[in-house]
Amino acid sequence: MATVLGTYGLALLVEHEAGLRVDSVVQAVVIASALGRVQRLFDRTDRLLACVVLPCAAAAGTELSSLIQRHPDAGDAAFVAGVAGAIWVRRFGARATRAGTLVVLPLIAVLVVPAGAVPVTGHEHTAWAAVTALAAVVWGTVVTWTAQHTGLVPRPPSAKVTTAPRAPRRRPSASTRMAVQMAAALTVAFVIGRNAWPDHWAWVVLTAFLVCSGARSRGDVLVKGAWRTLGAAAGTVVASAVSGQFGPRSDSAVVVIFVVLAVATWLRELSYAYWAACVTAVLSLLYDWFGQSPGDLLHTRLAGIAVGAVVGVAASWLVLPVRTEAVVRARTAAALSGLGELMETDWRDGPAVRVAQDRFAYRVEQLAIVTAPMRILAAVPVPRPLSALWPPDDATLRTVGALRRCADTVDDLAGAAGSAPDALSADPAVTRGRARVAAHALSVRRAIGRRPAPPAPAETAPQEGFRPPVAVAPTDRFVPAALVALDVIDGQLDVLSTLFGPPPVLSPDTTTATPA
Repeated sequence: MATVLGTYGLALLVEHEAGLRVDSVVQAVVIASALGRVQRLFDRTDRLLACVVLPCAAAAGTELSSLIQRHPDAGDAAFVAGVAGAIWVRRFGARATRAGTLVVLPLIAVLVVPAGAVPVTGHEHTAWAAVTALAAVVWGTVVTWTAQHTGLVPRPPSAKVTTAPRAPRRRPSASTRMAVQMAAALTVAFVIGRNAWPDHWAWVVLTAFLVCSGARSRGDVLVKGAWRTLGAAAGTVVASAVSGQFGPRSDSAVVVIFVVLAVATWLRELSYAYWAACVTAVLSLLYDWFGQSPGDLLHTRLAGIAVGAVVGVAASWLVLPVRTEAVVRARTAAALSGLGELMETDWRDGPAVRVAQDRFAYRVEQLAIVTAPMRILAAVPVPRPLSALWPPDDATLRTVGALRRCADTVDDLAGAAGSAPDALSADPAVTRGRARVAAHALSVRRAIGRRPAPPAPAETAPQEGFRPPVAVAPTDRFVPAALVALDVIDGQLDVLSTLFGPPPVLSPDTTTATPA
């Protein structure tokens, strides 16, 4: 919230000195409210890039707001193209993804100000929007750096940890699918909103954007869509009951808006429902500040939210859908790749071991995030006819559980490696155990990717259930702990082998395929 309040104060100063409109202040607050969270993941290069991208995007957002009021059809098309393009650039990596997120922020601010609340002017305010956005980046950087170096917020993982393994290219890519889905959802939302509620079409478009944004799969968008819709409806009802007490241009309403924004920032990590409720409550209070009666618009807002949610979910399910199973398999393979890298790392290199450990834990957590909607669906009681049509995905939940147990054991294993790196590296039993776990992880990855494994030579083919013997008398107390940890990890890989089955086997005269 320090970023939001500082940016708000600066925007008020610029508005007063330069004679700007109130929408410039709203745009600055919208940008700052998301920028404070986004900047936590930025490195030095990202911050420099933000100083260029965000001011340009803010200037474009100001021009887009005027275009939508003057030429609605052209403005709507430009809005759809801008948001979809910002999602499509994710295909170029993490840095492009963060740049695309910055581009979207000023565009969403266009939907926040009620239509016709501010007069249409020329281009004289565009440069000031860029200046305010640049100041927000600088101020947000100072606040984030201070918070991270004082321990108030955790530092982001390094690029070495978050780097994803190279996966086989799919046509079209996930970013392209999400961009097309967003374009379809926003187009339909604009059409319905403009025709059904000409003066309040933004509620439909904003809800469709919120439901579609960040949807990783069909299951993810279904659960998030439901939470966001319920939260948005609840926030609208509560804000409509309260906001009528303030009246237009009320300073008390501004104070309440910032209080609700602070609560939204705090509750965002707990549930999308709380976040959506707070955001829509802020919008209702803002509309009341502009003089629109909340009581008269309650049914319109609820209808717009419901329609926008249906449009967003339908687009994600019907337009180039991203199957939940495909996402789970890809992220499981990525986590197993990280486990194999840890087994193959030189354990005498402490920093390399810590990076490999953190990378594996990060990828397991990414898998847990993707499968969170499945855990929610599994916990919801479903009538027997519906459960027969949509049975719970126990295999996915067991996959996450097995990898999380692996991650806990990997922490113990990495601790032993850090305490006795020379002894563990020199012990033959530990070396054989590491090779066994690495080969087992590779075998599961091949099964996930349905890629055949090379045939083992007949004279060296291992027998079923074969386990190499361990050292009889280890010379270091950390060796038995490492052997136990390796056996536990191997046992969890057995669980994954049961879930995904064995990999296909090539005949001896067939070329070997690469793993998933």
